Amino acid sequence: MKKVFALVDCNSFYVSCERVFHPAFKNKPVVVLSNNDGCAISRSQEAKDVGIAMGAPIFKCEQLVKQHDVKVFSANFVLYGDMSGRVMSTLASFTPNLEIYSIDEAFLSLEGFENLGYLFYGRKIRSAVRERTGIPVSVGIAPTKTLAKVANHIAKDNPRMGGVFCFIDEKDIDQWLEKTPVREIWGIGAEKALFLSRHGITNALELKKAPDEWIKKNLTIMTLRTVMELRGIPSITFEEIQPNKKAIVTSRTFGYEVSALNEMEEAISAYISKAAEKVRHQGSVAGHIQVFIETNPFKGSYYRNSASVDITPPTAYTPQLVEIAKRLLSRIYKEGYRYKSCGVMLTNFSDEKMVQQDLFAPVYSDSPKQRLMKVMDGYNRSANAGQLFFAAEGAGKPWFMKQSRKSKRFTTRWDELLEIKI
Repeated sequence: MKKVFALVDCNSFYVSCERVFHPAFKNKPVVVLSNNDGCAISRSQEAKDVGIAMGAPIFKCEQLVKQHDVKVFSANFVLYGDMSGRVMSTLASFTPNLEIYSIDEAFLSLEGFENLGYLFYGRKIRSAVRERTGIPVSVGIAPTKTLAKVANHIAKDNPRMGGVFCFIDEKDIDQWLEKTPVREIWGIGAEKALFLSRHGITNALELKKAPDEWIKKNLTIMTLRTVMELRGIPSITFEEIQPNKKAIVTSRTFGYEVSALNEMEEAISAYISKAAEKVRHQGSVAGHIQVFIETNPFKGSYYRNSASVDITPPTAYTPQLVEIAKRLLSRIYKEGYRYKSCGVMLTNFSDEKMVQQDLFAPVYSDSPKQRLMKVMDGYNRSANAGQLFFAAEGAGKPWFMKQSRKSKRFTTRWDELLEIKI
């Protein structure tokens, strides 16, 4: 059976999530900011048109914001994560094989749907996502994942396509590939694009026609797979199950500069708790922990340091990890400095069911500690708010990142439900 892939990508996802609950901002410039209300990480087309660049510090755009009445939101990742889950759930109803690529992108296998018509089916998917979630999406359909990415860009950049483009029904694929800059091809980063342009390869069609031997000699096997995909030969596997992460990092910039050790301990404890939850979610235990802290490099004396240690036996028990992290923090913390950020990294993962036994220390797996963590994680997921936490994390969290323009968590908190006034 012929392989066919659809790539569904949410348009300006964070902005689209905000617009679902603020319909008055449709067709108006909207921007969502990064942590601590720093830089633009999502922009509506209208915001792009008035000149707000991706990644631009918002304080440098104040004149544009005032001049064009741009609506600015702080990032609301709880809302975005829940809306992403609703989009992915909708997509899963259209295929037996779904690969979630990122928070706002997913590949669908459309093998066996040729009788329905791929273009018709793509439009049906797009309509269903919009109807059930309010999120606009673009759909690219092609015989390979790389071509599906190209098709998605075409669907998004050409309004006359109606948000859906299908290479299967397109007779002259090369005509479109010639219009696609090589830097926009999935898997071709800035460095490779620069190298290819030096050798006269500036668009997708030229890369498609590049000799295999030259690609293998000058680039990588993965680049050769990309070339094969551009030729319509599936070479990148379909991953229905996402591989486990090899490292989990949790780090934030503080809402204000922190100098007190107890506040640093609260922040480290909170980050450990979040990281440990992610470790447990993928069924792993951590065998190594690192703690790092940093002051503002643009203010006063700069100081950055880190400390790490192996954990034997590996564990995902939050109180134990918090205790270890605090000891590491005490090694590198220095009085007299005002810290801008801190973070933790958990690595050296093992399967929680296949942990090497220890003669002198109790193992986390199949213990009351593991059962306690499962109960806590289960409750927090069902509550959608993380209401159970450890005292070490602090109650007020005054050091937490600045989010002065954050919208409500409309879909996950009863006390923040959307209100309609009649």
